[in-house]
Amino acid sequence: MLAYRLPREPSTPRISLWRRLKRLGVVQLLDGLVALPADAKTREQLEWAAEEVIEAGGDAMLWIGRPGTAAEERSLAARMSEAVAADYRAVIEAAEAAHVSTDAAARRRTLQRLRRTLHAIAGRDYFPPPEREQARRAVDELTEIVEVAG
Repeated sequence: MLAYRLPREPSTPRISLWRRLKRLGVVQLLDGLVALPADAKTREQLEWAAEEVIEAGGDAMLWIGRPGTAAEERSLAARMSEAVAADYRAVIEAAEAAHVSTDAAARRRTLQRLRRTLHAIAGRDYFPPPEREQARRAVDELTEIVEVAG
């Protein structure tokens, strides 16, 4: 967990930190308290975020903790899973919309963007939802269409 406090002004460090935390896929427990599953990668990422907070004149502490009950653990995992599931659903919708596009160049650009998006989502997908495989299949199908169209 990362507990942090940043000054209200200037707002740039707060925005920058929140964007970084969002890319990591944190679950916000309270204002200024976020959590990720514990592993070496997430710990390093939270350490960097803490350094960013301190450099911006704020306070930050890393904590290692566990949910008190299995139900709380399931709830946190479900919140994290639902967040990435929504992102995967957006990929699926974009891939399906690109299927019917008559503009081959636009379809190719969409495919490249969706591949990057899938990679970014995978970086914060700690509890994979069923939508992960559906999104991969949708992008694979779009790849086939792009390759056939040449």
